[in-house]
Amino acid sequence: MPHLNIIIAIAIAALVIALTALARRLPVPTPILQVVAGLLVGLVPGIAIPELEPDLVFFVFLPPILWAAAFFTSLREFKANLRPISLLAVGLVLATSVAVAIAARALLPGIPWAVAIALGAIVSPPDAVAAAAIVSRLPVPRRVVVILEGESLVNDASALVIYRTAIAAAVTGLFSWGESIVRFFIDAGVGALIGLLVGWLIIRAARWTKDALAETLLTLVGPYVAWVAAETTHVSAVLACVAGGLYVRQHLSTAVAPMSRVQALAVWDLLVFLLNAMIFLLLGVQFGALVQAVPAGTLSSVLRAGAIISVVAIAVRLAWVPLGTWLPRLVSAGVRQRDPLPNWKGVALVSWTSMRGIVSLATALALPRLLGDGRPFPYRGEIILITMCVIVVTLVVQGLTLAPLIRGFRFAPEQDRLEEERLARREALRRGAEALDDLSREPWADPVDVASLRAELRERGRMHEHHGGHSQGRRRLRLGMIDAERRMLVRLRNEGAISDEVLRELEQELDLDAIRVGAGHTR
Repeated sequence: MPHLNIIIAIAIAALVIALTALARRLPVPTPILQVVAGLLVGLVPGIAIPELEPDLVFFVFLPPILWAAAFFTSLREFKANLRPISLLAVGLVLATSVAVAIAARALLPGIPWAVAIALGAIVSPPDAVAAAAIVSRLPVPRRVVVILEGESLVNDASALVIYRTAIAAAVTGLFSWGESIVRFFIDAGVGALIGLLVGWLIIRAARWTKDALAETLLTLVGPYVAWVAAETTHVSAVLACVAGGLYVRQHLSTAVAPMSRVQALAVWDLLVFLLNAMIFLLLGVQFGALVQAVPAGTLSSVLRAGAIISVVAIAVRLAWVPLGTWLPRLVSAGVRQRDPLPNWKGVALVSWTSMRGIVSLATALALPRLLGDGRPFPYRGEIILITMCVIVVTLVVQGLTLAPLIRGFRFAPEQDRLEEERLARREALRRGAEALDDLSREPWADPVDVASLRAELRERGRMHEHHGGHSQGRRRLRLGMIDAERRMLVRLRNEGAISDEVLRELEQELDLDAIRVGAGHTR
């Protein structure tokens, strides 16, 4: 029934809005509330829970989320932290896969090594969605955020290579370390090249279209084009989306008009918000369905195995991150002065932040049902439920403790970003003044306009001389003026003196002015 689908969509939207509003008032991260809500929905009698298709996650959800995460990642900081990101995204994934495989062999008698390695690859990578959704709203040092986001961008690619190699060995009985290593570098390199090509095409098309809506649509289509192209050539679609998002971010500022950037940012914020909410609701719904599908006699033992494997995955990270921080500096002792040990609080936070998410569940659901000889794939149901246990344990235990942990650490405010912002404003204003001087000599330049703009430049310079960009008193005065101007515009519209179109245009100017003084979220 079409009407039923519409009602379901409205109900989901209402649930998302209610959970988001509730999370603002509770000391509980929004993703955890969404998972719990999905779990409760899945346990309601009479509601048919459809099986989550892996293709839905890998094609609908993952490409735009990876693209957006890469788009908002600083390439400079990513390259500056390439070593810790690589140690986490490749080394830790491999170490976790091995440790989980050993634990699975001890907990599940008779599970083949290849299947156990596949389970390790499934639960080894922390999720980009979960990390960004919980950490992004907390006062965390910028370097920690960069490392966590960079890890979550790359670790899916290395985990999927291990996963596919293990599945091929389980199904066919054939395995080659050399072929797997070569395949990893080929998949990574060609996948990144495809993403760069897609990003280049998007920028070229954006320069040609010169239309805000078309340019926004190009950025929405880009991740899906990169994903399909990489999947078609059997290389890393994850790295294709990451490379494409990074490339577009580096060139979008000079390729499109300001309105296109403002509009695209608003559309992407809404899209990522909806996708994140849907992902965590689906996680909760699927957990209830998976628990109900397990035979009663084996449920307790599988849940116990899931709890133990969750502890193993967390413990490996707690050991790996300090070792990965200390050992490289010990080996390269000659450059220790140029590479000092980071603050132990940041190391502890990176060690503890490892929530798993929808990618792990989709990878588990993508396990083949049959082996090459026609026998059922061993322990498939147990692996799916164990994966769900790891997701729930890491989301709940680590997600609930992150905010108190960060508050307890009391990270010192970072001054580097403020200094960079002041430098950027000062140099931009200086270059604007030089351009104004050059243009003032043109025959069409009105001296009155030139004088007005010079006064505006001086005013903007004085505004940004205060610490943080604006004094509190001046900020409150300007906000009061903006609020009064907006109310007058609304009054004129209500009285019929101006049209809604005029209201929208002038209100947008006021909104941009409010953003400029750092009050973009003030009502």
